[in-house]
Amino acid sequence: MTSVPYGELLERLGVDLDAGTLQLALTHRSYAHEHPGTPHNERLEFLGDSVLGLAVTHELYVRFPEETEGSLAKRRAAVVSERSLARIARSLDVGRHIRLGHGEELNRGAEKDSILSDTMEALFGATFMVCGPDIARDLVLRFTADLLDDAYVLGAGRDWKTEIQELAASLGIGEVRYEVTATGPAHAREYESTILIGGAVRGVGLGTAKKQAERAAAEQAFHRLAEAAETARAAGA
Repeated sequence: MTSVPYGELLERLGVDLDAGTLQLALTHRSYAHEHPGTPHNERLEFLGDSVLGLAVTHELYVRFPEETEGSLAKRRAAVVSERSLARIARSLDVGRHIRLGHGEELNRGAEKDSILSDTMEALFGATFMVCGPDIARDLVLRFTADLLDDAYVLGAGRDWKTEIQELAASLGIGEVRYEVTATGPAHAREYESTILIGGAVRGVGLGTAKKQAERAAAEQAFHRLAEAAETARAAGA
């Protein structure tokens, strides 16, 4: 296996990648931008996304023979989500090894869900290219199998924006509206979304994409309103 500084990471991954491919998988486009001629990991990420999706889809199909297509799709969306992949990357301490441009380093890019999840996909793609489909599939399932029925993870696959719309309508509390602000440079934009229902602030969400921030705000609002509604029903019982 590759020697230091990547030896520990390869041990945690449990695969044998050559130094060049591993370094490519860990190279963010911001680093390549600051070092002209250096390739980055987006092609491996593209490949790894498909490797991940096929491995998880097949495992779900086999593990849950009684579930409908819709239910399986929700589970898959949760497991392959940015949040879940970033969680896996943190468990492997991947962030410490990512090659970032100076700007991303200053913006703590190695801690961002988006960068961690993209790098994880690149590692899956690199494993597929070097070790073949079977080992790549085993790698994916080693880190995702336990997530397939994890309640916390499955929450990531829910359509919170639709659910908050339906809940607000059922409670008759007014129109749902989002206000989004963006900060930071174009290559490291951060978004903050405030969800207002009936003109009242019900939740705030953060993300590296506008839709991600809106989903986070919708999820927070849903839990708050659902809890308040349940408390009110219990009090009136």
